[in-house]
Amino acid sequence: MRHILKIIGILVALLSVWIALLRSSIIAQENALLLPIYFIVALGCYGLSMVGIGLMVFPTCPNESLLLQKDIAEAKAFLEQQGVDVSSSDS
Repeated sequence: MRHILKIIGILVALLSVWIALLRSSIIAQENALLLPIYFIVALGCYGLSMVGIGLMVFPTCPNESLLLQKDIAEAKAFLEQQGVDVSSSDS
């Protein structure tokens, strides 16, 4: 719930700044009308760059890999006890 209130607060602050810029003559009205579009484009660029950086520095987790392999072996053993055929057959 806190995150929703935080996001709503930020959106209200941005909206009030945008309305104040529309009413004042600090920047041209034509440019002030395009500010939400610029904001959305900038947010999209930020998101894409974060995804790209995350893919470039994707961490490897050898400990987690070993734990996952152990869990898989335990699951296969459990299923074999239940009578399920878990052998991999390449037909």
